[in-house]
Amino acid sequence: MKKLILVRHAKSDWPEETEDFDRPLADKGLEDAMRMSRFMKNNSILIDYFVSSPAVRALNTCKIFNQTYNLNFITNEKLYNPSESNFESVIYNLDDSHEAVAFFSHNNGISNFANSISDDIFHFPTCGVAGFEIDCDSWSEFDGADKKLLFFYEPGKI
Repeated sequence: MKKLILVRHAKSDWPEETEDFDRPLADKGLEDAMRMSRFMKNNSILIDYFVSSPAVRALNTCKIFNQTYNLNFITNEKLYNPSESNFESVIYNLDDSHEAVAFFSHNNGISNFANSISDDIFHFPTCGVAGFEIDCDSWSEFDGADKKLLFFYEPGKI
């Protein structure tokens, strides 16, 4: 059994003359990411690996979560402006030693992907988190595996 946790980046800012890729987190985003990561850890949500979009706002959200979890993490370009197939491509390249992996990414891709693997209707708010149980022993079995929503948390509701 594998677990996939999807995290939309926290609230970002958009200073003048800043490219989309380089947008930093807003103060509210910094606070939400810290609160959400602590909430998850305090509620025994185990994660053993992080994969983040390299965009500044997603990577900084990942780094804040990592202050709580202290894990190894990598970035993957496919999680920036992702399509559903981008998420699947990243999943298929995960090492099977990882049982619970969190992806840090962006809308609309992260909402579209969550909706493609669940009957629940999602629209991720900034720093929203959804956790899924994937009935497989290898990430290579993801596509055909049964998937079950375990939780969906929004920073304004925790």
